[in-house]
Amino acid sequence: MESSASAQSARRLDAALESTAETQELMPRRRPTQERSQRKFDALLASSRDLLSDVGFESFTCEEVAARAELPIGTLYQFFANKYVIVCELNRQDLVGVQQELAEFNGEIPSLDWLRFLNKFVDHMAGMWMSDPSRREVWLAMQSTPSTRATGVIHEREFADQVAKMLGPLTPRTPRAKRNLMAQVLVHIVYSMLNFSVQDGQSHEDAVAELKQIMTAYLLVAEKQSRRSGASVVE
Repeated sequence: MESSASAQSARRLDAALESTAETQELMPRRRPTQERSQRKFDALLASSRDLLSDVGFESFTCEEVAARAELPIGTLYQFFANKYVIVCELNRQDLVGVQQELAEFNGEIPSLDWLRFLNKFVDHMAGMWMSDPSRREVWLAMQSTPSTRATGVIHEREFADQVAKMLGPLTPRTPRAKRNLMAQVLVHIVYSMLNFSVQDGQSHEDAVAELKQIMTAYLLVAEKQSRRSGASVVE
């Protein structure tokens, strides 16, 4: 088991991160390279997701994560410096999953029926948030410190890079920088609205319908502006 001194040091680091102005990306100390280590890494993340859903981020502790995974706390600290790094890895895991699913939809773009594609994908993402409460808990936990927020921005930008490429056929004459900004706006709106859609007392269906309207109106305007653009260079 981890020594008392090491556990106290980790808690001090947790407290420091809550108030720090640093904005470095939070990443695991190391990633597994062998199957046995990968199983432990995955078990810790699965336990973290369950714990986050059960108790929320305020009551989330590394000790409880290790206990639920049936692993020594020292094993957890081999991979993760603290709970903030864990939640950032969960956020990365969620976004990578969405990126992979979005890539499967990519064959439908460009399409004259892109509005149907948009509705289909938003419904898909909304279904994931409804069926997996941990997604909202992860998103909320990412707002807890400057470093977690900064890491979240990095993750969203990586996702937005993919979205920007998919916007290319829809907005061929739009400058690349503008298209990148549009993609970042869309990603941020989607995640903010999905979080809003699963709040207590909120109609999920109504919120998702509003999200679709926002995205549709935004993209219709972008498409029209691109068609009218006099730019001669296709980005």
